[in-house]
Amino acid sequence: MFHGEEFWLVRVLFQRGLALLYLLAFLVAAFQFRPLAGETGLLPLERYLEAVEFRERPSLFYLAPSDRAIGIAAWTGVALSALALFAVPYGLPDGYATPVSMVLWATLWLLYLSFVNAGRLFYGYGWESMLLETGFLAIFLGAGSTAPPAVVFLLLAWVLFRNMFGAGLIKIRGDDCWRDLSCLDYHYETQPIPNPVSWFAHHRSKGFHRLETLGNHVLELAVPFLYFAPQPAAALAGAATIGFQGWLLVTGNFAWLNALTIVLAIATFSDGILETLLPVAAPATTATPIYLEAAAVLVAALVLALSVSPVRNMLSERQAMNTAFDPLHLVNTYGAFGSVTRERYELVIQGTTDERGAEDAEWETYRFKGKPTDPRRRPPQIAPYHLRLDWQLWFAAMSPTPRRSPWVLRFVRRLLEEDEATRSLLAEDPFAGTDRSPERIRVLRYRYRFTTPEERTETGTWWHRERVGTYVSPASLEEVRRRGARP
Repeated sequence: MFHGEEFWLVRVLFQRGLALLYLLAFLVAAFQFRPLAGETGLLPLERYLEAVEFRERPSLFYLAPSDRAIGIAAWTGVALSALALFAVPYGLPDGYATPVSMVLWATLWLLYLSFVNAGRLFYGYGWESMLLETGFLAIFLGAGSTAPPAVVFLLLAWVLFRNMFGAGLIKIRGDDCWRDLSCLDYHYETQPIPNPVSWFAHHRSKGFHRLETLGNHVLELAVPFLYFAPQPAAALAGAATIGFQGWLLVTGNFAWLNALTIVLAIATFSDGILETLLPVAAPATTATPIYLEAAAVLVAALVLALSVSPVRNMLSERQAMNTAFDPLHLVNTYGAFGSVTRERYELVIQGTTDERGAEDAEWETYRFKGKPTDPRRRPPQIAPYHLRLDWQLWFAAMSPTPRRSPWVLRFVRRLLEEDEATRSLLAEDPFAGTDRSPERIRVLRYRYRFTTPEERTETGTWWHRERVGTYVSPASLEEVRRRGARP
């Protein structure tokens, strides 16, 4: 893969792509972390402090547990990501470019590690660890006209391999529908947050879905081995991965999972390949500094040692998805959709000014930014942005009661208190900007399915739904407090 190859152009494209994703991630933290996991969040920051030791989940917020510190860290991350994307350290003299680059990427990694380790449930996704693992390796790529250490691109290909191959293994071992090639009959409809193309993809023929599923297995179980092959085979494997992830990106909302995988796939290219594809040429490079080469070799040795547990897990019949094996998320295991739900359930949250909360009262619905609450609303395109509350409500709806998701009761409490930070997570609070306040809130559970083409032509709706139960019965603020939804 690396014999006689240069990676200056590859580094530039990779760093710009990673900086853009860091920028998105820190914007999500700036707008969502405080109402979700801040001082008075749905999972208050003090619970993190009570539950773990610093060495178990290190975070700057362990040392400064305040919303002010959260805001400073988030917006600092936004600013530094923008610098990495547009300016620093690419115009600096060679003697300064690499040291400044290392400090910049290390700071981004440390700041985001703080959010992931303190965010707990709302940051428990595989793409969080993958962003951290990728961001850590980016520290050692260098900058300016110096040549990047080739071994770091090998390590990035190793992250990409574990992401893709792990996802393939957990599917083929998991749900029967992956083996009989029928999983995509359900996936587009039941995925966490469908997008505008999901409805159309769902209604493709069964033969199309079988071919898609077979292609998924090839791309996740066979193609990843070519990441380490000589050129142009490695680049062809990377291009196939980029095309596959592009399809996932246009048919679903998986935060920055697909975009980050595309960025990682850039590491399978070389400057020679990119120069044949793009109207650019790499400048003459200078030798990689000895200290950077030495650091890259040490990091490679560290990654090799830390890869034992992830590989053992990946090859195990009891393979776990999206697991970090060290508190710094340096080497992780990945995988998604080992099982596919056959039916879609949604929680519909409603409030009323009726003090009794009778069934025939006038109930008004809280609207979310991504969840398909209103059957008439076209599914939105959210990714690569991430709506953390909407994702967790999808998980919560899988159970008929909030017993496994007690934070939902705290969410109801915040709505009854008309908390402005919580309201910021919504698309619409029907009581905001009025002189009315909700006396009671209820949470209903519905089964949703995509409308058929005939139903959509007739009604104009994207979804058909039927009520299947009451998730939280009508409750006042005092009643929610008695149920244990403490701040």
